[in-house]
Amino acid sequence: MELSSHQIIMLITIALYLVGMVVIGVLCSRKTDNVGDFYLGGRKLGPFVTAMSAEASDMSGWLLMGLPGVAYAYGIAEASWTAIGLAVGTYINWLVVSKRLRKYSQTCGAITLPEFFSNRHRDKKKILTLIAALIIIVFFIPYTGSGFAACGKLFESLFGVDYHLAMIVSAIVIISYTTIGGFLAASTTDFIQSIIMTIALIVVVLFGINMAGGIVEVMNNAYSMPGYFSVTHSFDVLNKTTSEYGTLNIFSTLAWGLGYFGMPHVLLRFMAISDSKKLKTSRRVATVWVVISLAVATFIGVVGLAMSQKGVIDPLYDGGDPETIIVEIANLLASFGPMTAIVGGLIIAGILASTMSTADSQLLAASSAVSENLFSQVFKIKVSEKTAMLVARITVIVIAVVGVVIAWDKNSSVFQIVSFAWAGFGAAFGPVMLMSLFWKRTTKWGSFAGILAGGVMVFVWKFLVRPLGGLLDIYELLPAFIVALVAIIVVSMLDKKPSAEICDEFDSIKTME
Repeated sequence: MELSSHQIIMLITIALYLVGMVVIGVLCSRKTDNVGDFYLGGRKLGPFVTAMSAEASDMSGWLLMGLPGVAYAYGIAEASWTAIGLAVGTYINWLVVSKRLRKYSQTCGAITLPEFFSNRHRDKKKILTLIAALIIIVFFIPYTGSGFAACGKLFESLFGVDYHLAMIVSAIVIISYTTIGGFLAASTTDFIQSIIMTIALIVVVLFGINMAGGIVEVMNNAYSMPGYFSVTHSFDVLNKTTSEYGTLNIFSTLAWGLGYFGMPHVLLRFMAISDSKKLKTSRRVATVWVVISLAVATFIGVVGLAMSQKGVIDPLYDGGDPETIIVEIANLLASFGPMTAIVGGLIIAGILASTMSTADSQLLAASSAVSENLFSQVFKIKVSEKTAMLVARITVIVIAVVGVVIAWDKNSSVFQIVSFAWAGFGAAFGPVMLMSLFWKRTTKWGSFAGILAGGVMVFVWKFLVRPLGGLLDIYELLPAFIVALVAIIVVSMLDKKPSAEICDEFDSIKTME
């Protein structure tokens, strides 16, 4: 496929962006001296970097591709309720969890999530470390793969580049700066990427509204399809059919917000901030950004559909991929001249940013689960600091390769892969995180039961129960979260009470607040 002049300019812009990310990795490597720095940045993050890197790493490619795609093809019901659940979950997580986790993790000397669970419960045999590390590996590898898949779809739809080649090149760039600079590089690039994502969202929605004939035309188009712009009905754009989006569906979709309490790549940012007193500023910045970005991303789907209906861009709901709607809008913008091509390149860089900012954090979390938690703590293989760093970097590469293999099928849905992994972490880690932080009576075996029950129930509900349909057709995170919570409480009450040492530490964290 021969590229047009505006596509070449876009590619150059994107290439410069990718090179910049690798340069940041090199610069950050100078501040990464040990494994603690590699996985937690030495607890040196400022409030703005903490806030924006946490949310950028959280949103992933589904913010700019998955969410607009859902709104484009099925109306705003599912997209908007998902966005509301995530916005509420974000705020509560920062308000309730962040400060206590920051203090608790430092007090008990933990630099990873599995290590926190074991240290919190004085688990000398590292049973909690083992199961938590395995959960991270099981769910993060496909989650990372979804990011690579988003990159592949992006370049294939925009430039006609082979999906697999684009995916591999994107993975190489992410691996490069992550293995070189570790957590500090990932957090710094995430901060920059969040800014680029913001610019991309604003430019795309404004340009799209203009090309669709104005905001009035966009809204008239949405209201012309019964149920499309309703939060209580779902509209299938392809088949022109309307169905009720009932109370059960709403609660099921809102359950996305529960996932935040168990997201390793978000929780690690809480642990890494330089001063817990700065978390209030971080909370405000993060919440405002999340609310605005989710609202704009959802509306991009509405705008994109109006553009399709008016013939400005080709319809994507009939044989196309709705998740590429933002790519189509960016490509149209870039075709107006050299300057707009640069802007179009920045928009595509923003989509890449949303994907890369999540993938790098996931790679680090999965790597720490293997090299730090399993290799060093569970199997007690003692190595030098230099060798430990080498093992950490090799692990990042291996996990990325497996992620590429999982994402090899280009027909896989970014939204669906993220949805499943999100449920896995939310159910396995969310309840045990909340109970470990706020219920003194939580025990080691109660935590073990919660992690195991939550992780297993996600699979059971997704593949065995949910297909039965009817009242059982709800997002697997909600029932799995409840099952895990019950397991923690029941097993902890049947277990012997925590030791005085554990209780005293718990009380000391409360007095520090």
